[in-house]
Amino acid sequence: MNRFIFIIPAIFLLFQSCESKKNGIIMTVNGPISSSKMGLTLTHEHVLVDFVGADSFSVSMYNKNEVIDKVLPFLQEIKDLGCTTFMECTPEFLGRDPLLLKTLSDKSGLNIITNTGYYGAGNNKFVPSSLQKKSAEELSDIWVAEWQNGIDESGIKPGFIKIGVDGDSLSSFHQTLIKAAGLTHLKTGLVIASHTGPYILAFQQIEILESIGVSPDAFIWVHAQNETDRSKLAGAASKGAWISLDNISTDNIDEVLSTIRYLDERGCFHRILLSHDAGWFDPAKPDGGDFRGFTTLFTKLVPLMREQGFSEEKINLLLVENPARAFEVRVRKIENQNTF
Repeated sequence: MNRFIFIIPAIFLLFQSCESKKNGIIMTVNGPISSSKMGLTLTHEHVLVDFVGADSFSVSMYNKNEVIDKVLPFLQEIKDLGCTTFMECTPEFLGRDPLLLKTLSDKSGLNIITNTGYYGAGNNKFVPSSLQKKSAEELSDIWVAEWQNGIDESGIKPGFIKIGVDGDSLSSFHQTLIKAAGLTHLKTGLVIASHTGPYILAFQQIEILESIGVSPDAFIWVHAQNETDRSKLAGAASKGAWISLDNISTDNIDEVLSTIRYLDERGCFHRILLSHDAGWFDPAKPDGGDFRGFTTLFTKLVPLMREQGFSEEKINLLLVENPARAFEVRVRKIENQNTF
């Protein structure tokens, strides 16, 4: 039997003791829950991703029952390891399917959270050309409407904003995306998870957010591990941004742990988020292709952290408290700055 299972009760007691404190909400595909109920959380994963492009994407490209049959055992596996909450980070036009996620949530018992926003990385292939012509305010109106009314006809509301940028510097459209995300945050309180990578793009996005009064606390630097200069990670964390180390696999445990320790030594432990960026069902491949599971964090990384002296309190901070604070629905403005 996996020894990690035996630390679940200890972690549970740690976060259960905090429930008496005032908590905000997390918006799941089944509606709001208290942030104190999130428990062990994976902050960046995928159920289904279709790379066909925005102009061709359709939910008719896959059979939902086949997806459920393929994915559900992987979700049940992490539920058995004590995981409670699962952030599904696939944006619209790339395979976001809130009704599919609700079915998987109901069958697995996991809290599953979906998103609003558009993914501009990949030369904007996953954003319809008509939307690329809209202003930040117009894009924000679309995303805010999903928060207020639910996604399409599903009635399911997003629990965070997911965008994607790339390149050596933010393009004009990618500047529009991050501004739209900031405007949406100010109206909804949804945190912004941005597929980013290198530090230049991260700091440019933070600067744009700050220019409209949004605190860096509302920004998750997704794929931050791709930045080789760890001092940039610490710099962004010191400004208040969330540092997402979301590539955990059996091949890089030592590297991930080294980065965690580096940030810990610089007082940034409370800004780290961890996940695998794993999955996923690909409609273009037979039987959805190879599917990478979501267990390595629980079965490999955490036991190694314990062996190397990380306390249960610190493990709880990484897997329970940090995600709850990051994804809690609350507006995060720069103090003493007027915005509207």
